[in-house]
Parts: sequence; C-alpha cells; structure tokens
Amino acid sequence: MKVLLLQDVKNLGKAGDVVEVKDGYGNNFLIAKSLAQLATNEVINKYKASAKKRAEQEAQDLANKQELAKTLENITLRIVKKVGANGALFGSITKEEVIEALHASHPINLDKKTLELKTPIKSTGIYEIEVKLGLGVHGVLKVDVVAE
Repeated sequence: MKVLLLQDVKNLGKAGDVVEVKDGYGNNFLIAKSLAQLATNEVINKYKASAKKRAEQEAQDLANKQELAKTLENITLRIVKKVGANGALFGSITKEEVIEALHASHPINLDKKTLELKTPIKSTGIYEIEVKLGLGVHGVLKVDVVAE
C-alpha cells in the first residue's frame, strides 16, 4: 500500500514522502494516528498545493520581518528617567518601558520577549537593543536614555 506521510516518521520518511508500507502498518498505525493518508492522485495534489501555499506564506512572513527590521534600525527611542546625584538611574530601563515607548511613538507591535538586553540599562546614554523577530531575522533598536 502506498501512503503519503503527513508527518516525519522515524525509519520511514519525512513529511511529504510517498512510501510503500504493508497494509496492516499503513491502516492500523499510520492512517489511524493521522501520520499518513492513502496516496491517491487527489491527496498528493492537495498536499502539494497546500505545501506551495505554505511556502508562499512563509516567504511573505520573512519579507515582512525583514522590512520591520529595516524600520527598527531607523528608529531612536527617547526615554526620560529620573537620575540620582551620581548620574545613575533610579532603577533600570526594563523591556516593558522600551515597548511602551515604542508603542507611544510608532505604530509597531512587538512583544517584550523579542527584545534582547545584553546588560541592564542603568545610566544615561544611547544603547542598542537587539530585536529577535523570528525566522532568523534580527533588528537593532536604538534607545536614548536622558535625565529628567
């Protein structure tokens, strides 16, 4: 019996492969657990069409993330914070404060989990924060911390 694998199956093949298996294994395990479907021309064509659509969507997502990374590189956020007598900030700049400042000045939706602070921001100055957008795309956001 020929089946189209919908998921990777150890020692058998990867998703999208058409493989020959014994009838019992195909019906009772692969098809029953939704790991495969019976390989008819209709099923194979549907799978190829959905795979092509998925690839186009991923390419579009990648292009959008790269565009967002370029946009972030042109942005310099300004955050005003209270400063002590020695020039150090009261507390530190958090990821939440950076996201709030970004939302206030630009229509960009980012999650705080995408920001990568290498060291805590505890004094005034210009800092670069790496933004991990996914799909291997990274951007850099500049933050200018000034005294109140």
